Amino acid sequence: MATVAHCLYCFETLAAHLDNRKPMNLGEVEKSWDEYRKSVDLDALAVDDNENSSSKKQLPALQRLVQNSASSSGTSSASSGSTMSLDADTPATSTSSLPTEQPRITESPLFVTWNTVSARSGHTSLRGCIGTFEAQELGDGLSSYAITSAIHDTRFDPITKRELPSLQVAVTLLTDFEDCDDAMDWELGTHGLRISFTDRGRRYGATYLPDVAPEQGWNKEETLVSLMRKAGWVGRKDKWQDIDLKVVRYQGKKEELQYAEYKHWRDWVDAQKSKA
Repeated sequence: MATVAHCLYCFETLAAHLDNRKPMNLGEVEKSWDEYRKSVDLDALAVDDNENSSSKKQLPALQRLVQNSASSSGTSSASSGSTMSLDADTPATSTSSLPTEQPRITESPLFVTWNTVSARSGHTSLRGCIGTFEAQELGDGLSSYAITSAIHDTRFDPITKRELPSLQVAVTLLTDFEDCDDAMDWELGTHGLRISFTDRGRRYGATYLPDVAPEQGWNKEETLVSLMRKAGWVGRKDKWQDIDLKVVRYQGKKEELQYAEYKHWRDWVDAQKSKA
């Protein structure tokens, strides 16, 4: 599944691109994140265990780490949320808890989504999202699509450096591709959809990641019609069932991260370098 380190790497790639500097590679980010979480996790757990101490505000990614550590000792852990993702070529989506003992995935189809987060309301708005259904080596794929979705999503102006503090990134790794027996052979909230069809000699195709339909409150029919519209189909809504849809369902393993969490980690990285 996608990890916090994958999200950090996307932020690192974009920030380096905007700063015109060389970014850390994925292996360096993953190693640094492992070291970082051990140091901050111990401090956070010490605060949680001290009933007389004042509460310490933790960033979401760190909260998940502490909760995972606590759960291994018999305490319950919190669930995570998700965000909507779409894409001009083939849309996307975002959060799962951080895996601590699972083997790292080295390649996968993937999507990178950028959202802006309102400082006042916390509401997220799509800022860019592009991905691929072709399996990518994660070091290359995440860096490539982090930049592509931020700079080259034609629905939006390119993301600028001044926007970084308002950003949230979501990484979705796609799994379990299956041909559907019919247009309704999938489950809301579980499956993303990739449709293709031909109407009046024109070919159409589009996709929604698993989070999109639940976040919009759509039922299956509404999801399919919206997806057909996204593909460019302008036929009558009540005639959608006359179209021979080919539907592939898939699942998405997602993680998300806000800029403040990236900045906290990156400052720690810089501090370690200054000590060396």
